[in-house]
Amino acid sequence: MTATDRSIELINAAAQAAADKLAHDIIAYDVSDVLSITDAFLLASAPSDRQVKSIVDEIEERLNKELGAKPVRREGDREARWVLLDYVDIVVHVQHSEERVFYALERLWKDCPELDLPEDAKATRGKAAAHAEATTGPEDGELS
Repeated sequence: MTATDRSIELINAAAQAAADKLAHDIIAYDVSDVLSITDAFLLASAPSDRQVKSIVDEIEERLNKELGAKPVRREGDREARWVLLDYVDIVVHVQHSEERVFYALERLWKDCPELDLPEDAKATRGKAAAHAEATTGPEDGELS
């Protein structure tokens, strides 16, 4: 079994919306072979709670406006450290960068096929590490 065309359409729209709001490290997995409750997961992160909320709001608005999709469940809004949008066909996880590192969802789903995403979303890979380095500076007095 593989993700449906509808799931792929939702994933691509959500990934583009996240990229437009400067999300970091956007990646999607086809989890349809291992889970019966959904076809695909989209993971994205941001360095601040405020940006997490902005990304989530943009994804929700874009999927509703462009594809007529509304989440059946939205969790984690209050703290905006890890917000989950459940669209049944797909589940979107937008995490604060610290939660993304701590929970490492990629490790859980590494055996699932990665879904191809829009170029803007692919371009976000490695952004979290680059942002962390830029805000903390070189480690242990290294010169850059």
